[in-house]
Amino acid sequence: MPLHRLTQITMGVPDVALTAAYYTDFGLLPGAGATARPAPSPVLSTVDGGEQLRLVHASRRRLLELGVGADDPDDLDRVAASLARLGMPFDRTATSVAAADPGTEVLVRVELAPRIEQTPSPAAPHNTPGVAARLHARAPGILREERVRPRKLGHVVLGSTDQETSQRFFLEGIGFKVSDTVRGVAAFLRCSTDHHNVLVQQAPVAFMHHSSWQVDDVDEIGRGATAMLEADPGRHTWGLGRHHIGSNFFWYLKDPSGTFSEYYSDIDCIVDDALWTPSVFEENAQALYSWGPPPPPSFLAPEDLAALMTGAHAPDA
Repeated sequence: MPLHRLTQITMGVPDVALTAAYYTDFGLLPGAGATARPAPSPVLSTVDGGEQLRLVHASRRRLLELGVGADDPDDLDRVAASLARLGMPFDRTATSVAAADPGTEVLVRVELAPRIEQTPSPAAPHNTPGVAARLHARAPGILREERVRPRKLGHVVLGSTDQETSQRFFLEGIGFKVSDTVRGVAAFLRCSTDHHNVLVQQAPVAFMHHSSWQVDDVDEIGRGATAMLEADPGRHTWGLGRHHIGSNFFWYLKDPSGTFSEYYSDIDCIVDDALWTPSVFEENAQALYSWGPPPPPSFLAPEDLAALMTGAHAPDA
C-alpha cells in the first residue's frame, strides 16, 4: 500500500524531563539529532524506525501530532484530493500533507519517508510435545543480558469524541484500511501490513490512551516489563497477556503523564487485503484479550479521564 508505517508521534506532557526519563528506561534511545535539539523538546529513537517519539510541554497529556509514511509525491496528491472531497482543511508542502482530525484533535501528517527495513530476529528453537528442537542447552531467552530495545513504533490508541467522523477521516481522508471493528465503539485501522497502526475508540474526551512498541518476542516483553517494574513497581498496568484482536502478546505500563505504553510482539500481518476479512466484535472480554489477567478498571477508564474532561479545552502553556 502507498502508506507504509507510522513515522513519529509528538506527545504533549506536563513534565518533559520526567517523561523522557521514563521512555529512556523503556528502551528508547536519544535520536541522532538530539544534540542539536534543546532539552525541552527531546526526540527518542527505536532500533529500526529511527526518531519516533518527540516530547513537548503541554498543560495536559495529549497526542499532538501523528506522522504517517508515504512513498512518493503522487501518494500525497491522493491524500490531498481525498481530504478535499471530505471538506477537511489541510496544509500541503512538497513533502507532506497535514490535516487535523476533529474527533481526536490530532494533527496527522502524511510525509515522504523511507520504508522500514528490519533484520529478522534469530529464530529461537522451541521444545514442543513430541518435538525437541533444543537439546542440551538452555532457552536463549533466559540467557539474554542486554537491555530491551523496541524495534519500532507499532500503533497508537486514541479516544475520539466523534468516533464515526474520526474513522471516516482516517479511512476516506488519509487512506487507512479497516482490519476489525468493535460494534459502535472502536475501529482497528492500518496503514501498513501490521494488523493496526491506529485504533480509534469512542470517548467522552479526545485523549491518547496508549502507544505500542514492537520488541522481538514474548521474552523481550517479559524482560522489558520486569526491568521497568524493578525500577518502579507503580508503573505496572496490565499484562502479561495476549490480545484476541490482532493476536499480539502485550504488557502495558504507565508513564508519568498518565499515558500507557505497551510492549508487543507477534501481531497479525496483512499483506494481501483479499485474504483478510474484517470481523465485527461485540464489546466484551474477547474484544480485549484471549488470556492473561483481567484488565484493571484504570485501563478501561484512565484515572485522570474526569480531569481531562474538565480541562479538555484548557490552553497549553
